[in-house]
Amino acid sequence: MRKKGAFICIEGLDASGKTTHARRLVRDLKQRGFKAMYTTEPSSGEIGKFIRTYILQRKERVPGAVEALLFAVDRVVHLEQRVKPALQKGKIVVSDRYVYSSLAYQGAAGLDLNWIEEINRSAVSPDLAIYIDVSPEILIKRMKWRKKSVMERLQVQRKVQEVYLKLVDDGRLVRVDGNRSVNEVARDILTIVLDFLKNQN
Repeated sequence: MRKKGAFICIEGLDASGKTTHARRLVRDLKQRGFKAMYTTEPSSGEIGKFIRTYILQRKERVPGAVEALLFAVDRVVHLEQRVKPALQKGKIVVSDRYVYSSLAYQGAAGLDLNWIEEINRSAVSPDLAIYIDVSPEILIKRMKWRKKSVMERLQVQRKVQEVYLKLVDDGRLVRVDGNRSVNEVARDILTIVLDFLKNQN
């Protein structure tokens, strides 16, 4: 059993399977004897709830700087109240989205990535960050029957994917091909995580 905690992030476009795979990863890790927990951004706290209700469900987007600042504030609270305490207890924390979402979504909206990095300076660096890459065209079809957030539009998703892929090229994210079955994607994610944990010991 590991004594040291680990912070793992699962990233991707909307409807790419992030939540499914983040939760499944936690389940698979627990089955192997690890202390693991799931968390998400926006958080379940007051600021996170505000973002979900008043920012993501609007008909038109607020200025990108407003989005980025709100997400950054929610991230600080989320880290202090949920992530850091769990890491101190030696847990493996799996986060459904993290700072890379701000870089991708608000960066795609035209904000300077260096500024986004600056307002997130206090955000702890994850030990491992995985990006589930799925075609935006496929994702829009998946969203057909649900109420879409202000981010869930094809043009937006294409631009967001471009930023994510640049982060992959920079070595900050590990890309997993999400254009496959759930089981195949889950198997690859688990393999990447187990290899990482093994090398950390």
